[in-house]
Amino acid sequence: MATYNKRGYKGKNKGEKEHNIETGSTTAEVFNTLDSTASKTEAFVEKNQKYIFVVIGIVAAVVLGYLGYNEFIGKPKQTQAMNDMFQAQKYFDEATTAVKKDSLYNLALNGGEGKFGMLDIISEYGGTPAANLANYYAGTAYLRLKDYKNAIAHLSKFSSDDEVLAPLAKGNIGDAFVQLNQLDDALDYYDQAANMRDNEYTTPMYLYKAGTIALDLGKADKALGYFEKIKEKYPNASETAMVDVLIGKAKVLANKY
Repeated sequence: MATYNKRGYKGKNKGEKEHNIETGSTTAEVFNTLDSTASKTEAFVEKNQKYIFVVIGIVAAVVLGYLGYNEFIGKPKQTQAMNDMFQAQKYFDEATTAVKKDSLYNLALNGGEGKFGMLDIISEYGGTPAANLANYYAGTAYLRLKDYKNAIAHLSKFSSDDEVLAPLAKGNIGDAFVQLNQLDDALDYYDQAANMRDNEYTTPMYLYKAGTIALDLGKADKALGYFEKIKEKYPNASETAMVDVLIGKAKVLANKY
């Protein structure tokens, strides 16, 4: 009987056979490795499940503890802090318009009529938003009382995302450094205050202060940049009234004419 090969069929040569054997062997090794790894993982979990459960329990306890603290301790503590701060804040507000300011700022700081002052709020309610805000009030009160080092210390502890309070705190630190004759530090804080937010109130005010301090430091080019920014971006700001004169002065000092 005659024999024949089917059309298009070619028998496997030695190289192909070796390749298939090698591929099959590699695949088998991969699955064997996976099985081995899975077995080792199962063995590890089985051996250490007590410790794993302990770790999971600790993480769960921390999360639940945080949520519980925030709900049952943190929020009531903040509410109490704000209530206790009411009188001190009232003294501070009155001081801003009063003739005899110093006594009211002192009351705002130290309390009166059996009520807490800002320093008490910071001490008793540390870590709360109320204590954070009390640092702003305390720092500003110290600034008005000409206690510049304490002003810087408390204002530096204040943090906020507020559109106005955030730059005011930085700017007040700048004011304190001016009084301490540390003009380079003052310029740095005025620059920060000017660039923290973009609004018609604090931005031109601190650009103006930064520009005047830069002139005093002999940094005419930098001063010119501050003044020109006021003129270009904040034409309705009160600082604009004097800005043309200051631009001219800065240009002369910077030899820009």
